[in-house]
Amino acid sequence: MTTVLVVEQNASVAEAMVHSLGRQGYRARSVDTGARALRVYREADLVLLSLELPDMDGLEVCRSLRSGSDKPLIAVTDLDDELDRVLALKAGADDCVVKTWGFREIGARIEAVLRRARPLPGTTGTISLHPLHMDPRTQEVRLDDRVVPVTSKEFELLYALAAAPETVLSRKALMAKVWGSNWVCASRTIDTHVSSLRAKLGSSGWIITVRGVGYRMGHARRALEASEG
Repeated sequence: MTTVLVVEQNASVAEAMVHSLGRQGYRARSVDTGARALRVYREADLVLLSLELPDMDGLEVCRSLRSGSDKPLIAVTDLDDELDRVLALKAGADDCVVKTWGFREIGARIEAVLRRARPLPGTTGTISLHPLHMDPRTQEVRLDDRVVPVTSKEFELLYALAAAPETVLSRKALMAKVWGSNWVCASRTIDTHVSSLRAKLGSSGWIITVRGVGYRMGHARRALEASEG
């Protein structure tokens, strides 16, 4: 049985979350501080981390968890704010959910992140779009020999685009391919991950928005050289 560690300072919210996860087939336990989370997170298969904690900044806890482990990690925020989601993804979270979205959707996102953490069939080939290189075996992204820190979902999104660099992929297709789902909030989820990837890669030219359709892979260096020419 999959074990989920719920990190939440509000006792009633934590109790409700643990109860809901139990009904969905997970073994769940909760802690109410960042310090306790850092002590016991290795015992869990996934961490559901509230960004609002009494003793530490939630983003710092997120960074500490990620620096010490590649364990699946979902950040939870009180507000449905794009900046909070982007900061959580940059801090190493695999996903970011809002408490008001409901326990069933949070459970579905946990399932999706756990699925993403498993080796993917059909993604065994290294992709090189010089100077960008991607290795699905290690989920490593390199740009000019520099390792770009990405979450598992960010890697899968970038890999899906890079595997068909001349093809425009719709948001629906990306949601099905990367998240294995068709959530109502698909556009917001994908756009947040694209924004985070662009920031980490240092250029919006790597992922091109095709208005009204979706995204395709770009080539930041080629675009730069064309503009300078």
